[in-house]
Amino acid sequence: MEKHIEHDGVRVVYTVEGDGPSVVLMHGWGCDTTTLASIEKTALACGRKVVNIDFPGHGKSGEPTQVWGVEEYTACLRTVVEAEGLERPALLGHSFGGRVGILYSSRYPSEVERLILVDAAGIKPRRTWKYYYKVYTFKAMKRLLYLLHGKAAAEDILAARRAKAGSADYAKATPMMRAILSRVVNEDLKHCMPTIACPTLLVWGEDDTATPISDARYMERHIPDAGLVSFPGAGHYSFLDRPAQFAAVLRSFLTSGGE
Repeated sequence: MEKHIEHDGVRVVYTVEGDGPSVVLMHGWGCDTTTLASIEKTALACGRKVVNIDFPGHGKSGEPTQVWGVEEYTACLRTVVEAEGLERPALLGHSFGGRVGILYSSRYPSEVERLILVDAAGIKPRRTWKYYYKVYTFKAMKRLLYLLHGKAAAEDILAARRAKAGSADYAKATPMMRAILSRVVNEDLKHCMPTIACPTLLVWGEDDTATPISDARYMERHIPDAGLVSFPGAGHYSFLDRPAQFAAVLRSFLTSGGE
């Protein structure tokens, strides 16, 4: 069943299916509820009530009118949890959705039954000298373009350059969602991990280049009750690369005592 609520003036669309203890699914950046359809099917087969969210700026949900960070997306999740009356839901987050799961579980440690992080973001990547060279070169070019062309024309030139040089997610995004993406990818959630109190399952593709396996190993060491399952030859969408293995691992975790 498709439902919606308003959060901070934004229409948030989500689906609710099944009965039983609840699990909330949170997709990655540039995706929507359909991306996690196979996971939803597995969770329903485990006797779970499944809430699958289109985060604002994705799928059928509206776009934020301000530059949100992980904090604002976490508050949005809180609104959905309260609107549905979910008591101690399990949370499953893929990629960007993992960021929200990490912060929410840290913020409300007694209110999350268990946490599943799938190729999750949350650790700020290490920057090389080449990265900083590109950043400061871009800033210098921006100042020069402002002087030569004025602000409006300069911003058009810069937007085209960002779209060409940036990631596919960045290139496809609206100006507002580009600003949000730039903000969230630079948020480091390492400080949240030691305060996550629920059992936590980490599922990773060993060939993930977006959120490398080293991130998973860090999370395993710093989240108190965490365990890691990794799949050789799988990438950032490990649940699609290894569907049968992923489903088996998820079923085991969702149907275990867990506490």
